[in-house]
Amino acid sequence: MGSKVIYFDKGWSSLQEGITKLTKILEGATGGSCHFSPDEYMAIYSTIYDMCTQNSPNYSQQLYDKYGASLKDYAAAAVLPAIAGKHGEFMLRDFVRRWGNHKVMVRWMSHFFSYLDMWFVASRSLKKLRVVGLVVFRDCVFEKVKRNVVSCLVMLVDREREGEQIDRGLVKNVVDAFVEVGMGEMGVYEEDFEAVMVASSGEYYSRKAASWIVEDSSPGYMVKAEECLRKEKERASVYMHSSSEERLVESVEHELLVVRARELIDMEDSGCRALLCGDKLEDLSRMFRLYRNIPQGLERMGNVFRQYVTDEGKALVQQAEDAAGREQGSRGGGGEVGLTLVRRILELHDKYSAYANSCFMNHSVFHKALKEAFDVFCNKYVAGSSSAEILAGYCDNLLRKGSSEKLSDEAIEETLEKVAKLLPYYDEKDLLAGFCRRKLARRLLFDRSASEDHEQSFLTKLKQQGGGLTSRMEIMIQDMTMVKEKQTKFEQYLGTNLNFKPGIAFSVTVLRTGCWPSYKSSAINLPGEMVKCVEMFKQFFSSEKKDSKLSWIYSLGTCNLVGKFEPKPLELVVSTYQAALLLLFNHSDRLTFSEISTQLNLSNEDVDRLLTSLSCAKYKILVKEPNTKTVKPEDSFVFNSKFTDRMRKIKIPLPPMVDEKKKVTEDVEKERKYVIDAALVRIMKSRKVLGHQKLIMECVEMLQPIFRPDVKAIKKRIENLIAGEYLERDKEDSSIFKYLA
Repeated sequence: MGSKVIYFDKGWSSLQEGITKLTKILEGATGGSCHFSPDEYMAIYSTIYDMCTQNSPNYSQQLYDKYGASLKDYAAAAVLPAIAGKHGEFMLRDFVRRWGNHKVMVRWMSHFFSYLDMWFVASRSLKKLRVVGLVVFRDCVFEKVKRNVVSCLVMLVDREREGEQIDRGLVKNVVDAFVEVGMGEMGVYEEDFEAVMVASSGEYYSRKAASWIVEDSSPGYMVKAEECLRKEKERASVYMHSSSEERLVESVEHELLVVRARELIDMEDSGCRALLCGDKLEDLSRMFRLYRNIPQGLERMGNVFRQYVTDEGKALVQQAEDAAGREQGSRGGGGEVGLTLVRRILELHDKYSAYANSCFMNHSVFHKALKEAFDVFCNKYVAGSSSAEILAGYCDNLLRKGSSEKLSDEAIEETLEKVAKLLPYYDEKDLLAGFCRRKLARRLLFDRSASEDHEQSFLTKLKQQGGGLTSRMEIMIQDMTMVKEKQTKFEQYLGTNLNFKPGIAFSVTVLRTGCWPSYKSSAINLPGEMVKCVEMFKQFFSSEKKDSKLSWIYSLGTCNLVGKFEPKPLELVVSTYQAALLLLFNHSDRLTFSEISTQLNLSNEDVDRLLTSLSCAKYKILVKEPNTKTVKPEDSFVFNSKFTDRMRKIKIPLPPMVDEKKKVTEDVEKERKYVIDAALVRIMKSRKVLGHQKLIMECVEMLQPIFRPDVKAIKKRIENLIAGEYLERDKEDSSIFKYLA
């Protein structure tokens, strides 16, 4: 094109003038123009363009090298001395200013030399001009001042932690420089700044923690720790990179909380136990918030919570034991001692469930701790009564008429819901169901149930525990519905049978065998009036169900008799046995013990019980001769015509024929054998072949929701199944069992 060749020395001399002007602008020493005119800019650009495009000599490589060298010269001559010669905030401010100037210089220089970037750099795979410029600052300035810069930053942050106002914008700008110097990589920031800041923060709070733990209570320490953590998070968000917050907070948490966890949580007068004792909900919530993401602390809190609740529950059980010892007549399962204990356990569960849900934000560690605590004391015996009997007694009191609880329907339902939450803690749910079934039977048979809706609600809650615990109780309630229908039909039957005039009101409760508890009943000789009624019902029942057979249980019957006493007639509510005995005195003025026994066809034990209730207890319907406190076979009895009472209707209780607690326990123990058998067969049927230890473990696991089986009992049932040819031992290894289809 005929253009003149530009030699390097002359060309670079021209370019150097432009670079010098740029440095003067950055230094604020231009004395005139503070910018490049378009002509000046194009002159520099054109010179570089010509030197790179002329065929010979081509100075692209030399210009690329000079670009970096000129930046280095400026950094070494002007930038580094300016920063290194200052201290504290002044150094930081100059560092920020010089970094900003350098970026401006690199930007202008990159524009001047942009032709190199477009062709030469790209073709040789060299570093871009901008990158070269940033590397120059990093190597020539940053690496030499970074330690002092970071030290100043740490000093400023510590001053702010002590309450002093600092220039947060300055700190932010310096920190941003550390990020930018990394040129897209976080290594420089993390290694040169973040690591030092995190370590220094840990050291700072380690010193603070050592001081606070001596000076403050646990709540006071935690207030300070929470506030410091809040401020550190805020600090990190204001002038640190977002990636640093987690590491910074973790370091602070370690020194303030992890290292001091044991001292804080176990502090004698103000630790977690003391906070629980004083119901310090706000402080407990704060302790949980602080340790929520710190497993060691959270587990320690959970252990303290578990032990505290356990101790509280054990104390309630001990109080019940002491009260039962003072009240000899109180029965643990149904007496006031048992009722009070369950009420207090429900209150305890309400209280600490609320703690787990609110203070501890429903965290699984505390629900597990709560369960483990209640598992301990909910299964204690009190005054010889099992926990199952005690809880069944409480539920019976809640569900029957005339309950001492005196609650509204809504309150009863709410209490049943609370009881349902306790059920998972009880080991012997089958025993609980056994006691509940027996008490339900008495409520249904003697019309003592307050509400069928509440009965159904309780069964639903018990049913949720699994194991078929309520199937028989559900049938019992169904039976009572059918009883009413059958009684209506019987009355219609009597209306059509004009030859039968019993003269007394008579009803029969027909129940299905197997679902109801078993009851002892003797073949008593009933009075003629009762015999007529029984025979009439038999005829009616045979006409209804020809293939069914009735078994009469007179021990559960009740009668209303009118006693014609001289002061005034009284209505007596008695059992069928008591009624049969009293009716004997319609035909005899005096009867001996043996005469009564013979006429009623009852054992001496049963007669003794009946006569004791009628002559030696509260209501002396019969006069015993001689007048002693116990009945003897040689005694004789006379109707007490002088007897009176302020009431016109009185109920004369009869002591139970058998020990209910013993009977229920025996029945449950007997049923457990079949339950264990069924579980073993179910396991072996699915596995076919199984080792002894594994079979025991799987059986225990399967039955644990219902009751905790004894390993010896399981072994005994295994031997029984082998004898019954359901299982067999392996011929080569006797510890392995095989299922026989």
